Amino acid sequence: MSKLFDPIRVGRYTLQNRLVMAPMTRSRAQYDGTPGELAAEYYAQRASVGLIVAEGAQPSDDGQGYLTTPGIYTDAHVAGWKKTTDAVHAKGGHLFIQLMHAGRMSHPDNTPHHRQGVAPSASAPGAAMFTVKGMQDIPVPRALTTEEVRQTVQDFRHAARRAIEAGADGVEIHGANAYLVQQFFAPSANTRTDEYGGSLENRARFAIEVATAIAEEIGADRTAIRLSPGTAIWGIDEGAEGPDLYRYLVAELDKLGLAYLHIMDQGNEPLLADIRKLWQGTLVLNRPGRPREQVGADLATGLADLEGYGQMILANPDFVARLKSSAPMNEADRNDFFGGTARGYTDYPTLSETQCA
Repeated sequence: MSKLFDPIRVGRYTLQNRLVMAPMTRSRAQYDGTPGELAAEYYAQRASVGLIVAEGAQPSDDGQGYLTTPGIYTDAHVAGWKKTTDAVHAKGGHLFIQLMHAGRMSHPDNTPHHRQGVAPSASAPGAAMFTVKGMQDIPVPRALTTEEVRQTVQDFRHAARRAIEAGADGVEIHGANAYLVQQFFAPSANTRTDEYGGSLENRARFAIEVATAIAEEIGADRTAIRLSPGTAIWGIDEGAEGPDLYRYLVAELDKLGLAYLHIMDQGNEPLLADIRKLWQGTLVLNRPGRPREQVGADLATGLADLEGYGQMILANPDFVARLKSSAPMNEADRNDFFGGTARGYTDYPTLSETQCA
């Protein structure tokens, strides 16, 4: 486990350890997408990890899927995020903002313009979503035109620039979890006949163009991407070619010299081993549900350079200190994951607070 606490160079930064806070939607932003008042406190509490990847922020009005998620494309968004980045930096931490376009995982009642969601193709995910009117079925999205796909690439570019203006150390492209980027990968969500559909090379094109545009805008060493090969939720089916698409995609992304690749493991160990060989740069590995006794295992084998954790860091602002001292961990309360107040957000006790209680 000792390797966990060694510093490491990632992009243009030296991180204090090899632990990463994975991005987690908390739905506590204002309705205009400005981060909520408690966001700075929440992230600063967890600044002892090597890198914080903040919750997904939409790059445009069309990119919003859920209620009260933050944006990063207006002056108000930038001002709101600046409070968070300043607070994290004051604690000696580093923070990347994740850029998340929900694509078809959206409902008109949740977006600023109340328009139909957009996606690679006019295919609904077959799922429901929470809205101001309660749970509603997600409607069929509108297929983006070829020119609109290209404009969406520019939306990501613009959002990345705004993230840097807000003081973020970099951005992570959300290419996982059945949102827009992954929708382009999956034949079940992408039936296009232009250069963004059909062959696996075409289906990978959007992700590569987004990464290239952002790297050009803010520097490859401040640009990262998260992928979840094999994710099969909300109607996503990557088909038999899925593993080969990721092999091609990772090899192409590797040419850009990005800060890191963040993999959310879905259990395909042979593919994970291939990705490790294809990716010459820094690799962050997130294994959902990883038990505490396995913390550091992927660093020890060399499969990963950093390890990402979600709920354990959510519930333990002093996660690093608890690991170092083998102290017990708080349990995350799922009832307060999304929306709400300080409860389940900034009120998880540190070890010292627990001992003094």
